[in-house]
Amino acid sequence: MAGLIADPLKAARVILSLRRQGIRDDGVLSALETVDRAAFVPPGLAEVANEDVSLPIEGGQAIPRPSVTAKLLQALDIPPGNAQRVLLVGAGSGYTAALLSQLCRHVYALERLRTLAEATADRLTALGVDNVSVRHGDGLLGLPEHGPFDRILLAGGLKTVPAVLIDQLSKSGRLVGLVSGSGGKMMLRAYVGRQIVFEEICHEAVTSLVPGVSQAL
Repeated sequence: MAGLIADPLKAARVILSLRRQGIRDDGVLSALETVDRAAFVPPGLAEVANEDVSLPIEGGQAIPRPSVTAKLLQALDIPPGNAQRVLLVGAGSGYTAALLSQLCRHVYALERLRTLAEATADRLTALGVDNVSVRHGDGLLGLPEHGPFDRILLAGGLKTVPAVLIDQLSKSGRLVGLVSGSGGKMMLRAYVGRQIVFEEICHEAVTSLVPGVSQAL
């Protein structure tokens, strides 16, 4: 996993910034300090990979700012021990999946764009990440055949959370996502079952999650 390891000095700067923004979860901070974001963005953007900015990736998608990713991971409230099974809806370039791989026993990552799913699976294999399974499929349907999941993370914006995803949570499972709230504000929400247990405004524009799959891209 040598290719996954971040530059210590650059990583320390990122962690300091995240702490100032309220990220306190030691597991999340350790994962962000370990995983090199530059390995998941186009080569021409590697120099700015450690900046707190959103960056474009393959398939016309984007990788969120590290601070947004950190807030989503912190809201998951993953206990230490690496025993959790997690469903990630929106695999993207694999960065969030790689972070989750440091926190969980196994991650199932769904991506609707076929070429992006294939590239991400190859990238994670090349980096030595062996506890992430990337699947090409409709993330909004989940993976019921591999559930129930201890945690589900929606890596994109939605108007409402599909009931089919909540139904794939374990008894005490937790789902986190960015959901449209009143007045059109985007809210970072955590659900246990159908109950909202955490909520805060997210001022970041994020890629929307859409149903269906793409065979051509």
